[in-house]
Amino acid sequence: MDCPKCNGVMQEHTTTTLQGAVTIDRCADCGGMWFDNGEAEKLKGDWMSDFLDSGDRAVGKAQNLNTEINCPRCEKQMDTVNDPDQQHITYEVCNEHGMFMDAGEFADYKNETLIESFMKVINKAKGKISG
Repeated sequence: MDCPKCNGVMQEHTTTTLQGAVTIDRCADCGGMWFDNGEAEKLKGDWMSDFLDSGDRAVGKAQNLNTEINCPRCEKQMDTVNDPDQQHITYEVCNEHGMFMDAGEFADYKNETLIESFMKVINKAKGKISG
């Protein structure tokens, strides 16, 4: 598979979680990461998965400006979304196949700050009060 951002070679990396092995694809050039549906969520809870996101954050930040990319599985244009819990994180999603995060985005996605965790609780409480 080629990287949807820079067309570099994607290399498979496997890690073992409590739910079993998860294999992601990481670009050897830009450090971006492809997650099949459900893989990022599974790895978010794994305490040692940070090491998978070893790319240069500066390169990732530059690549983040390129949002018109196609899914490496089906070639359809992917949607650019903000993470619902951490609005400052932007990544590309193919609803059928998975998501692509630039270098540094997964580490940020995985490690919510205390303020982000607090805001998530507040927003859930607001939903219960108004609902």
